[in-house]
Amino acid sequence: MQQQREPSASESYFWPSVWAIGLHVLVFGMLFVSFAFTPELPPAKPIVQATLYQLKSKSRATTQTNQKIAGEAQKSAARQTEVEQMEQKKVEQEAVKAAEQKKEEAAQKAEEAKKADEAKKADEAKKADEAKKADEAKKADEAKKADAAKKTAEAKKAEEKQLADIAKKKAEEEAKKAAEEEAKKAAAEEAKKKIVEDAKKKAAEDAKKKAEAEEAKKKVAEEAKKKATADAAKKKSQDAARKSAEDKKAQALADLLSDTPQRQQALADEQGDEVAGSFDDLIRARAAEGWARPPSARKGMTVVLQIGMLPDGTVTSVSVSRSSGDGPFDASAVAAVKNIGRLTEMQGMKPSDFAPYRSFKMTFTPEDLAL
Repeated sequence: MQQQREPSASESYFWPSVWAIGLHVLVFGMLFVSFAFTPELPPAKPIVQATLYQLKSKSRATTQTNQKIAGEAQKSAARQTEVEQMEQKKVEQEAVKAAEQKKEEAAQKAEEAKKADEAKKADEAKKADEAKKADEAKKADEAKKADAAKKTAEAKKAEEKQLADIAKKKAEEEAKKAAEEEAKKAAAEEAKKKIVEDAKKKAAEDAKKKAEAEEAKKKVAEEAKKKATADAAKKKSQDAARKSAEDKKAQALADLLSDTPQRQQALADEQGDEVAGSFDDLIRARAAEGWARPPSARKGMTVVLQIGMLPDGTVTSVSVSRSSGDGPFDASAVAAVKNIGRLTEMQGMKPSDFAPYRSFKMTFTPEDLAL
């Protein structure tokens, strides 16, 4: 399909310009002809014609009447002339209006022709653009096909090269395998010879080792005999020491069983004091973990707290029994003990051991709580 040549800007506006100039010339020609052929209006004629007769003798009244009639006639003639002039002016205005209307119609037609021409050009441009796009799409499709063909050829070439490489590699592997088989054969022969030689050497070494082993065995038997004699002596000495220790333990047990009730109570009291001391330390340590030191706490302050607990170790009540004199420090000590919550270590205590902790007093200082 041959693409049409697009008209230039000068060619696009040539004929509309010619049409516009022709219409203007035609309008002005018609206007000129209408003015040239306008019929001449007859001169204004007085509506009232009066005939004046020359009288030999005129009275004053007759003269005034005649003058009045002449004045009225002049006024009528002037009004007639004015009416005719207005009509002529109206005709001229209508002619000008008609010429302007024709001019507007011509301009409108020229504008419509211009729009039609522009629409035609736009349509042609659109068709040309569509044709151009179709051509570009066709070229792109052809390029795509060419690229696909090129890629196919390259892929085929790569595949052929890969097959050639595989064949070459296979040949190399087969050659290598054959060389390895030959090498293995030679190595097997060499190994066979070496095995025979090694077997001979090993037999000689085994014989030598056997002789050495027999000698060592004899030596070990002698050393074992000596060791057994020494171990027997050592065991006899250890048995004597163990018997002496067992005798001492039996004597101590007999002494313990033969103690008086007063000695047994003293031992129980000593054990209870140790348990009480350990739980006091535990309470102070747990209180120290949750203590928030107030700014007013000073070394040397002492507060005594009244504490109530349940057998499972739960702290039920904390109050100040004797104040330190510093309210923030007293409150911080009370809060620290309450934060303990429950001491699970106290569960399972004997009632007699727990009795002192049901309600007891403890003394706290900033040093105790700052552990």
